[in-house]
Amino acid sequence: MNSEYIKLALAKVGNPNILVNLVSRRVRQLTSGGGNSRPLVDQASNLGAADVALLEIIEDKMDFIANAEAEEEIQPTSKKRRGR
Repeated sequence: MNSEYIKLALAKVGNPNILVNLVSRRVRQLTSGGGNSRPLVDQASNLGAADVALLEIIEDKMDFIANAEAEEEIQPTSKKRRGR
């Protein structure tokens, strides 16, 4: 993966965890050959699937919606210990 693409895509997304999820899902789509398997960028022929996904994010060809409520639900809660 091109580190410059990573920096630019991270500036667009803002959260590295979301960026990893976006790229991994898009790479899966590109490599599986399903309905959305065609690259949305022009210079995709000499790039790997991860670089294509990053370029799609950089060029605003891919969009995402961050759900803050879902992120709050995912956070683990602390368990209280019982005294014996």
